[in-house]
Amino acid sequence: MRIAVEGCMHGELDNVYATILYIEKLHNTKIDLLICCGDFQAVRNEHDLESLNVKPKYRSMNSFWKYYSGQEVAPIPTIFIGGNHEASNYLWELYYGGWAAPNIYFLGFAGVIKFGNIRIGGLSGIYNAYHYNLGHYERPPYNESDIRSIYHVREYDVYKLLQVEEPIDIFISHDWPRAITDYGNWKDLVRRKSFFEKEIQEGTLGSKAAEELLDKLKPPYWFSAHLHCKFPAIVQHGEGGPITEFLALDKCLPGRQFLQILEIESGPGPYEIQYDEEWLAITRKLNSLLPLTKKSVQFGDQKVDIQDDRHWVANKLKVRGSKPFDFTQTVPSYKPSQSISNNFSSGYCRNPQTELFLQFLGLPYLLDGTRESQTQIQCPMPLNSGAEASYHASDNDGEYSAIDDVDEIEGLAEAGDVET
Repeated sequence: MRIAVEGCMHGELDNVYATILYIEKLHNTKIDLLICCGDFQAVRNEHDLESLNVKPKYRSMNSFWKYYSGQEVAPIPTIFIGGNHEASNYLWELYYGGWAAPNIYFLGFAGVIKFGNIRIGGLSGIYNAYHYNLGHYERPPYNESDIRSIYHVREYDVYKLLQVEEPIDIFISHDWPRAITDYGNWKDLVRRKSFFEKEIQEGTLGSKAAEELLDKLKPPYWFSAHLHCKFPAIVQHGEGGPITEFLALDKCLPGRQFLQILEIESGPGPYEIQYDEEWLAITRKLNSLLPLTKKSVQFGDQKVDIQDDRHWVANKLKVRGSKPFDFTQTVPSYKPSQSISNNFSSGYCRNPQTELFLQFLGLPYLLDGTRESQTQIQCPMPLNSGAEASYHASDNDGEYSAIDDVDEIEGLAEAGDVET
């Protein structure tokens, strides 16, 4: 199986797919899957731009809307996780994962799926210690604080991934596991990105949550993005233990190292995205614990017994099959010739994929939450199955890392305020 791995998408689907098709033609080969490590920017229309955490001057429709509307179809199956520059209102609709567009699958805030017989796990967002132990309290439409915290990793989602016992072949995170630079040529990295040096020396560069998952899951391959550079590392898990090949990739720009082709042994197919039985059992077991307020919750390292849920899920999959529920549009797509109606709220609506997924697992729908100001809106589409960081946190946002937003730092560099 040949898998293309891409760093930060930043909405440049047309260019990434064109690059892959060029590689296929040049080398007379076939790429079976594209994996994107975040900042995908699944912006469907102008209202989604309101939930996109970028400065106003960078807010652009880019190209995802073409694939959402059906004007274009992804030429190869695509799997992505969320980063820190996303249309978070749409990703919240698909919290458990699902089709963001035909042939384009969002792995969820945390998730494991199968592609053929390859298991792929992922964790969306970036780590921030202040929000890590809180619940998913943010609800669209987001205020100025929530739009900067919605993408911060929560312990609940990491706790679910720590329950995984069966081998993961590929794991993806947006930010790097903490201390991963110890296993690669960090001096060369600092020559290219000098503003990383302080955090590397202090041991704070990267995600504590991703580091914990790397130590637990020990996948053969781990891919990340976020810091806008290519960086390889080899992690040996104990003396004589398994090896993880880590690779971070850049964002999609001319002359940047944003794409890597991986060949991995696999079964004969079919190469399709399918639900993972163990992950469904974990989701069913732990869904009632999903925290949805600002109250601090700590899950610790206690293992849970999922055997009864595993047996229940296996029987359900035998009847229904493992293919994810079908894609359904929930809002109008962008039309270059006209603006969407001002009568359409940018609030939250339930995605039928999520509703069907929860019904399949016999679970209640919890994502509406308990926030007093939250109002569910009526979706206009039919609901059927068919460095110095330059922005400062508010008093309630806690401390942000100097590399919380690399785009911001690179913007300063272009202005001559910091060296990259």
